[in-house]
Amino acid sequence: MSAGIVFQLLAALAYALLGAGWWRQLAQGSNEIRVGPVTHGFLIVGLSMQIVGLHSAMMGHAGGLHLGWALALSAAIWLGMLIFWLENFLMKLDGLLLVLLPAAALAAALGGLFPSGRMVPHGDSQWLRAHLIIALCAYGIIAIAALQALFMAALDRKLHRPADPDANAGLIARALDTLPPLLTQERLLFRLVGIGFAVLTVPVVTGIIVSMKTLGVAFPLDHKTIFTLLAWFTFGGLLIGRRIRGWRGRTALRWTLVGFAFVLLSYSGSRFVLDVLLQRS
Repeated sequence: MSAGIVFQLLAALAYALLGAGWWRQLAQGSNEIRVGPVTHGFLIVGLSMQIVGLHSAMMGHAGGLHLGWALALSAAIWLGMLIFWLENFLMKLDGLLLVLLPAAALAAALGGLFPSGRMVPHGDSQWLRAHLIIALCAYGIIAIAALQALFMAALDRKLHRPADPDANAGLIARALDTLPPLLTQERLLFRLVGIGFAVLTVPVVTGIIVSMKTLGVAFPLDHKTIFTLLAWFTFGGLLIGRRIRGWRGRTALRWTLVGFAFVLLSYSGSRFVLDVLLQRS
């Protein structure tokens, strides 16, 4: 078993133990989630082990860069978790870890269990490596924004159905009660979308440079280019709609989730279909 697999599975275990502990507290009647030294410690351990595992799996091959759908997903979620951890020092977002920790545990576990992939053509190119790293940064930010949008949609449903006993009882309802106010989350969502759009713009530009250097064309008509551009236009449209028409609430959530779907399909989703379902490399 390679070091990449071991470290990613250990990271998944750290995230899962921390998440299970918090959900257990919630099940026992706790109505508040607070990030303390123990939580920070587990997060640092998990993030450290996951990046060591990702580096070993992606860069530990002679002759280039190794990448697959699960590794790309794990790397994106790792970057998103790192950004959230840093953001949490500026804004109280502790309750969001109830959904982020299971997502991080799943992504790290998939990266460890499905490390197969392919050597990226021209993987020794510094332009290509920079392009992929920046793209994964954008995917990570957008992934966290999408997870938050899902939680915001659930909280919005709860607030708009006060007489619905199913929406105001049970473990999920208590989890929603630990979240920051909806307006605070909306501000954070648009901050993440704005940062994600700005970062996504960089790989769109560097992708043109890489494509010109390696293929001789600016926009190759492949799934990665098409879905990345669709995501870029979606998030750009959302930000313009927010600025000009004041879009918010459910409209913003729908656009965020549609944009995330395009981001997911741009690499991880399409590679999952090709590598796993169709078993093509």
